[in-house]
Amino acid sequence: MSHECCNDFTRAQLLRGAAAEAGRGLPAIEPGMPTPAGTGLTRRKFLSRSAGVALAVYGASKIPLSAFDRGIAEAATPEKVLISIFFEGGIDAMSVLAPVGDPLYSKLRPSIAQAPGAGQPFTEDTRLQWHPGATPLAELHGEGKVAAFPAIGYEHPDQSHFTSRHYYEIGELDIGQHAGWLGRYIDAVGDEENPLQGLSMDGSLSPMLATAQKPVAAIGSVDGYEMWSPVSHPIDTEMYKSFAKFGSLPSDSPALLQVRRATSQTEKVREELTGIGAIESPVVYPETEFAHKLAGLANYLGRGLPVRVVTLNAAGGYDTHSDEAEDLGKYLAETCAGVMAFQRDLEARGLDDRVMIEMWSEFGRRPQENGSAGTDHGAAGAAFVIGSQSQGQMVGEFPGLSTLDGNENLRVTSDFRAMYCSLLEEWLGFDSAAIIPGAEGFEKPKLVRV
Repeated sequence: MSHECCNDFTRAQLLRGAAAEAGRGLPAIEPGMPTPAGTGLTRRKFLSRSAGVALAVYGASKIPLSAFDRGIAEAATPEKVLISIFFEGGIDAMSVLAPVGDPLYSKLRPSIAQAPGAGQPFTEDTRLQWHPGATPLAELHGEGKVAAFPAIGYEHPDQSHFTSRHYYEIGELDIGQHAGWLGRYIDAVGDEENPLQGLSMDGSLSPMLATAQKPVAAIGSVDGYEMWSPVSHPIDTEMYKSFAKFGSLPSDSPALLQVRRATSQTEKVREELTGIGAIESPVVYPETEFAHKLAGLANYLGRGLPVRVVTLNAAGGYDTHSDEAEDLGKYLAETCAGVMAFQRDLEARGLDDRVMIEMWSEFGRRPQENGSAGTDHGAAGAAFVIGSQSQGQMVGEFPGLSTLDGNENLRVTSDFRAMYCSLLEEWLGFDSAAIIPGAEGFEKPKLVRV
């Protein structure tokens, strides 16, 4: 990405890419800094890379090796699917839904403010206007398929990428969870023999999907599953066969046995995913990496793979401390165009009633622009719940710019944990109190059509 990112954002990225010691997690980098969710698990993992392709299986150490013996197709059921898309870096909510009708907007943003009429009006609040790059979202919202949160967050907002993202990933503000909120859901309802029930699509395990017991998987490509190998065909074929047998070997070492089982099951995942064939779609997708991942995901769902929850990053990055207009416009347009194609794909396949998308970011940006034609870390951000079964209405309200919070940031009018509670209860049909601490105290918004 071309824009300048803050040191906190870079540090968070590096920590999440570092190797963690099983059962201990990553060390705290400074007093009081939380350990990222998902790194402290007792897990079994086999990770292989080849030209950016990664495949991993995560879970507890006693998952049976019969995971795919009965075949993935037999395990597939028409479950509801929740897809979480992350705007990495803290997307500027006041650009996605620009308050062009607020008289203070142009004063706070003399150089980066959108001109009235530059984007489509947000019909539920005439002060707001969609960013031109978010035109596909505006179209879906007009069809009643987008529930928009114009000012979502939590009380006493933390402006650290690392900490705020951690809160969203674990679904609470009290540090101590070592599993993500979606991971805890999979632990409660998931299958001990189905790693594809929780799927990270960015090459490594999303902390939101980190489980304590049930298996989940990560892939770095939707149409290539070959493991890196120092040998070539036909020797590599024999090597893969060895991987498949590796897990059945006895061992007195629990750690070695864990590695062996992970290796064997990962090879089985590779075989099954390779067998789904090339991506076929009834719609044309944009030629971007993000859209390609969504096209592959639609193909998986169309072929009946037993997927329950999915995580992936939006196109680009959104830590826009400088030159915000160009970068945000480019990446937002890529993301929204990909989501639109995915929605139309699901509709064409008759799968749209089964799939819901949640789009979120760790925080919003400050209302006042900085001296570099950008915006710094703020408080309230934007989130969207997208799908044919979305209730399609605004949740909370835009609080206006005349009464900012004590730090001169946009006030929060809806809590992200309440959004999670509604998604769990209304969409996934699960008691949110078992996943989100304090769930009974939140005013849960209506997110799904009756």
